[in-house]
This record gives sequence, C-alpha cells and structure tokens, in this order.
Amino acid sequence: MSADLMDLWCSLAGPGAENLGRELIARYAEPHRRYHTTAHLRAVLSHVDALAGHADNPDLVRLAAWFHDAVYDPQRSDNEERSARLAERALPEMGLSPADVATVARLVRLTVTHDPAPGDADGAVLSDADLAILGAPPEIYAAYAAAVREEYGFVPDDAFRAGRAAVLRSLLELPTIFHVADLETAARANIHRELEQL
Repeated sequence: MSADLMDLWCSLAGPGAENLGRELIARYAEPHRRYHTTAHLRAVLSHVDALAGHADNPDLVRLAAWFHDAVYDPQRSDNEERSARLAERALPEMGLSPADVATVARLVRLTVTHDPAPGDADGAVLSDADLAILGAPPEIYAAYAAAVREEYGFVPDDAFRAGRAAVLRSLLELPTIFHVADLETAARANIHRELEQL
C-alpha cells in the first residue's frame, strides 16, 4: 500500500473514508496497468495542486483525479463512464452533496475528450493535469509511450500503430491541448516525434 497516497487521500477525504482510499489505490496498482498506475495518479494529483489556483473547486478536481482512471481495462472503451459511476456510488457515502458528486462525475467523464467547455475552469485543470505527460521532457514522454504500448500488448503492431496515430492526430487537431498549463509547445513536439516513429 502506498502510504504517501493514503496520506493524500485522507487529507482530502477525511479519515472516515480510509477503506475507499485503499480500494482506489489498489485499483491503480492492478497488475495489467503499465501507465495508468499509482505513479500516474500521483503525477495527476501533483499537477492539479500546481494548477489549483485556476480551479473553481480544487478539492472536487482532486476527487475527480482520484476517480478518473479508477476503472481501467485497455480492452474496453467505457472506462471513464465506469469510473464516473464508481464515483457516483462511492462519494455520497463520504457525505458529499448531490451537486458535488455530479461535478466529480462530470469531470471524470470529461477525460474522454479532454475538451472542456469555455469557462469550465475545473474541467480545464483536470484535463491539463491528466495530459501533462504529453509536455514532459522527451525521455519521460518516450517512457510513457512505451508503457502505453505495453498496456495494449494484446493488440497487433499494425493495429496499434494505426490506433495510436489516430489518437495522436486527434490531439493535434484540437485548437489547444492545454487550457491553463504552459505545455503546448513541448506536447506538440513530442506528439509529432512519436508520429514520425510510428
């Protein structure tokens, strides 16, 4: 069990939610994960903290970060929806209001597109935090790309290259990948480099 993550969880959710924190950490530690791991969760939480001044409800964004990849099966396309539903089931037991639960679930669902509506400050912070790896130094980005390939090890090379290229091109087609983080130039350079290598 990751003690530092448990400390972060308890500082956010309170000591009465320890069982849920343990469950979430165990989910991110599932053996089939290579990128969407506790390290990714830590990184997203760190980026949310760095960008929290841009958020309207930073603690709700932090809760959404905890849940955003809580359900992750690379062979399914509904992970974000299933993660949002998990949040909708679990968070009322922590005493969150229906409105706050709905906000967290909406933010989790937003990680399908990473394209928040204008004025959605919370969505912008979570999207940027989740995608921050795209703007990492080239060697860290390369390790990320390799880990994603490992998660999709069941996909033949040709099909993976085609699917991955489509995902990367869809990111490049966005007017901006990032909304508040200053990572746009580095991310686009990394994505172009990976496309050339595919």
